[in-house]
Amino acid sequence: MSSSRKFASAEEVARLAGVSRSAVSRTFTDGASVSEETRRKVLAAAAELNYHVNHLARGLSQESSRPVCLVGDHLSSPFLSSLLEAVSRHIQALGRAVMLINTSGEPEAVEGALHQALKYRASAIVVLSGAPAESLVQTCIQSGLRVVLVNRGHEFSGPVHITLDHESAMQEAFELFYRVGCRSFGLVTSTACTPSLLAREQAFTRAVNEAGLSITTVREGPTQYATGQAAARALLARSQRPDAVLCTTDLLACGFLDTARQSFKLDIPQDLCVMGFDNIEQASWQSYELTTFHHPVEEIAACIVKQLADEDVISQMIQLPAQPVWRSTIRPG
Repeated sequence: MSSSRKFASAEEVARLAGVSRSAVSRTFTDGASVSEETRRKVLAAAAELNYHVNHLARGLSQESSRPVCLVGDHLSSPFLSSLLEAVSRHIQALGRAVMLINTSGEPEAVEGALHQALKYRASAIVVLSGAPAESLVQTCIQSGLRVVLVNRGHEFSGPVHITLDHESAMQEAFELFYRVGCRSFGLVTSTACTPSLLAREQAFTRAVNEAGLSITTVREGPTQYATGQAAARALLARSQRPDAVLCTTDLLACGFLDTARQSFKLDIPQDLCVMGFDNIEQASWQSYELTTFHHPVEEIAACIVKQLADEDVISQMIQLPAQPVWRSTIRPG
């Protein structure tokens, strides 16, 4: 015997209540005109049948009911999971449903995600990671979808771009190192080469070079803890070690710190100063106490919601500051 049950329909509610189908629709539409007697009958029938409004179907004609599609990859990473949590929470507080598409980050997968959002009649697409082609973004915009790109660079017009001021942050990072006496630099990054990672790498390298100092860049693998470990082994085994290392993410920095301390027996920060980026939860743990830059996920989420709520905004570039968080992996200035 099957235990499966079908959802009750509005037509079934109308029959049980002895009213028209449109009366059921008006009862569940805010501000619609319906008599108290009709409302009472419809609500009683709906309760008996366990009826719920199909907002997905209603969303085909009502903008506010259509889902907001979030596109991202490596969602288990500490930074992206915190960003996803903040963005989805803010969107749901706006009364909108969230549809999540997890991609590999490859261009074909991101393209497939945007096509899926079009098929499901999403009202907006928020790309948290991956780099969609300009032509597909323009197709989404022409189809009436809002498009928000987070930390994807701003190579073309049309969508709303939300990014960080990496240039100012990396200049400040260099100055923090320099102020405590660091003169030889290392940079640890990944092979992901995302717009945000590249922006940090290029800005920090430029700041070091403009001061007439040397820098060694190590790029060992994906943006993972193990990559930070591998980078530490590659960089610290050299005869000429740097006295300051910038890691382009905190996750890389955590792997780097553990290897520097355990395998090379270095005293952080006396032997080596280390800085990360993102201010993930692990950065504040007692075992790391990592000096880093705060990636303002709550402010990013608030910006996204503001763009979704403002129907007049089509294309815009929003740049947010990244503030330093001073902990114990850099010597006191």
